[in-house]
Amino acid sequence: MAVFIRQITRAPVLLQQCARLAATQNVSKRGYADMAFTMASPSDIYYNEAKVKQVDVPALSGSFGILPDHVPSLAVLKPGVVTVYEEDGSTKKVFVSSGSITINEDSSVQVLAEEAHPVDRLDASTIRDGLAKAQQDFNSATSDKAKAEAQISLECYEALSKALE
Repeated sequence: MAVFIRQITRAPVLLQQCARLAATQNVSKRGYADMAFTMASPSDIYYNEAKVKQVDVPALSGSFGILPDHVPSLAVLKPGVVTVYEEDGSTKKVFVSSGSITINEDSSVQVLAEEAHPVDRLDASTIRDGLAKAQQDFNSATSDKAKAEAQISLECYEALSKALE
């Protein structure tokens, strides 16, 4: 019984110590901030520090989504679709061939693409023809260099074809 009474009398002291500890620690609550998004290719600028809700990107390490306050990162783009969820609720999709993604501490994001084309402007028949030619080039390649170049072309056309689905 004495042990029980001693523990009850110590409870207020423990609560005070926990409260002091919590007050002294710099506990930050994660909230949504603005995300300034820039996306460009050598021939066009698609976004220039625009406020967006989310960006989904195809990276070599795997596709991932970027929200405000994302961990700062660098990544390499692979052929695929960048999906941008805009503030007004609309969604834009842009096909990229390759490039880089930079996510900064201030919640700004830059996507710099070697080539980029809005998905709604892609021509399905041209992509089918290109895919067939890329497959033929890959199958007929004799040197390692020709095979590697054909593989890159084939992967791009496969990603373009998938983007239209």
